[in-house]
Amino acid sequence: MFFENSYEVSTEGDGDVVNLSPLLSRFLSESGVSDGVCTVAATGSTYSITTVEHEPGLVEDLRRVLQELVPRGPVYAHDARWGDGNGFAHVRASLVGPSISFAVVGGRPRLGTWQQPVLLDFDNRPRTRTVSFSIAG
Repeated sequence: MFFENSYEVSTEGDGDVVNLSPLLSRFLSESGVSDGVCTVAATGSTYSITTVEHEPGLVEDLRRVLQELVPRGPVYAHDARWGDGNGFAHVRASLVGPSISFAVVGGRPRLGTWQQPVLLDFDNRPRTRTVSFSIAG
């Protein structure tokens, strides 16, 4: 059995980290699939999906480290070509990656106690993002 659905998520942009746990629970309930592999994916190039312990300290640490690795401010070749000032967002999203996959057993995701799926929005403005969920079982 295969089930897929997409949901819109409003973000503040600029490093916003959105906990997707409530949407994951909703999706798994709607799917009716109790055992399988679930994938959560970004459908754009300036945001990512990953897992973290979604707590303020770690969110702050993650934002700081990404700013150090891929700073906002320098002119990126993408910015020079397109003039949208979000070259850093594309690079950050490429480093983190567009999706995660994990087992679902008995209708519950096989994630650690402190591991939540999150959307990381790196763009330079608020956005409405589409997150795609799929499960094959």
